[in-house]
Amino acid sequence: MLRAVTLNDIPDLHMYDVFLFDLDGTLTDPAEGITNSVAYALAKYGIEVEDRSSLNTFIGPPLADSFAKYYGFGPEQAKEAIVYYREYFAPKGIFENVPYEGIEEVLRELKARGKVLAVATSKAEAFAERIMDHFGLAQYFDLVCGATMDLSRSLKGDVIAYALDRIRTEGFCTKEDPAIVMVGDREHDILGAKENGLPSIGVLYGYGSLEELKAAGAEHIISSPVELLEF
Repeated sequence: MLRAVTLNDIPDLHMYDVFLFDLDGTLTDPAEGITNSVAYALAKYGIEVEDRSSLNTFIGPPLADSFAKYYGFGPEQAKEAIVYYREYFAPKGIFENVPYEGIEEVLRELKARGKVLAVATSKAEAFAERIMDHFGLAQYFDLVCGATMDLSRSLKGDVIAYALDRIRTEGFCTKEDPAIVMVGDREHDILGAKENGLPSIGVLYGYGSLEELKAAGAEHIISSPVELLEF
């Protein structure tokens, strides 16, 4: 049976058995591909974006939420915008992406220490799997969990719950009572972890700020991937 843990239960990261990783802004820097894809979708509505960096706010949260929050799209229009987004993202934007420096070495070391690694992302699972394969990161992960293409599962809390269920039912962790932690760069990762009774590690090298991660309640905050090994 999986168990939620608290900060008081665990003195340092060496005690964690399972690491759930966000993808965008945590394992890879997807800014070019995501912002190009968003700009492509917005152009379909006559919205031109001169400063692509202003679209970095789309990195991390579910796309439907971001189209609603930043451009006032209703539910149906947001769904349509995601279809346009994927027209660019699926063939091209998906690979306008790069793993963060040092992340592969950290993943390799975590696996060498016997940790179970899983991806928990609001990106469509099929896209996440392609990205992991393309950049050679899939070899370090026991499973990749993401959103469904129809958005029936897209919120981070729901994705984490799905990942936990798969870990439990598919036998990825041999420990009866494993200690699990979520690693991510945005408040959605931290809040999604809390929804599932998990502690979290906020990363500052992605797209969330220190203030955002603290306000969400991250138990640990790090500034580089290697710090996962230095706790």
